[in-house]
Amino acid sequence: MILGLEKLALYFPVRALEATPQAVGLAYQDVWFPAADGVKLHGWFVPAPEARFTVAWFHGNAGNVSHRVHNIGYLHRLLRTNVFIFDYRGYGQSQGSRFSLSEQATYRDGEGAVAYLRSRQDLAHTRLVYFGRSLGAAVAVELARRDPPTGLILETTFSTLKDIARVHYPYLPLFFLRIKYETVRKLPEIRVPVLFLHGDRDEVVPLEQAERLYAAANKPKTFHVIRGARHNDTYVVGGTEYFQVWAQFLESLDQQAGKL
Repeated sequence: MILGLEKLALYFPVRALEATPQAVGLAYQDVWFPAADGVKLHGWFVPAPEARFTVAWFHGNAGNVSHRVHNIGYLHRLLRTNVFIFDYRGYGQSQGSRFSLSEQATYRDGEGAVAYLRSRQDLAHTRLVYFGRSLGAAVAVELARRDPPTGLILETTFSTLKDIARVHYPYLPLFFLRIKYETVRKLPEIRVPVLFLHGDRDEVVPLEQAERLYAAANKPKTFHVIRGARHNDTYVVGGTEYFQVWAQFLESLDQQAGKL
């Protein structure tokens, strides 16, 4: 009963796809692949000619892949990277229901997504970067522990689920929480370069939580504050500078690889 209420308060999947990458002029592949436990998941792969990087995108707790179409377009055009985005179980066209979601289920979905990308021989020459937003950042960090990428980009990230619950439900007892997403505890285990992106007007995840995560992370690490950005408009408010930060981070990954 309590776990069911947690899921209702945390996960907000939408089934209907409102658009595809074609809406912003992008060719794409519909992809179906199994989660680590066999649940059939759906995603999009948007290829870029002569891409050096493949970005695996772990999205947040609401909507589905179609609500990220414009952001996909910017990443693809301005950074010339392959972009792979997928829906967790119960979201979009992926199998499962809202009640099949759990912390461990999202990790199993992420495992399946990474395994799918690792299996593609046409991507073997590219460097794999994990990009997690909000709840998806917690999933990306867990996956970075299990299967390290070349680099990790975390945007609008909370420190733990309990910490963010205290912000929005300050008068509720939180001892009963079973879903944890303890990103701040896991970050010291990550040994790849990390880029943190966060708006200073984020109304969902306070900037202080991102600062705490940055302090916990190993070097090399970068923290970029997006002035005036809220939780869901980072790439719009951030504008050219936002994508320059991305580009510089990706370039640093190339430079680091060249030194190995």
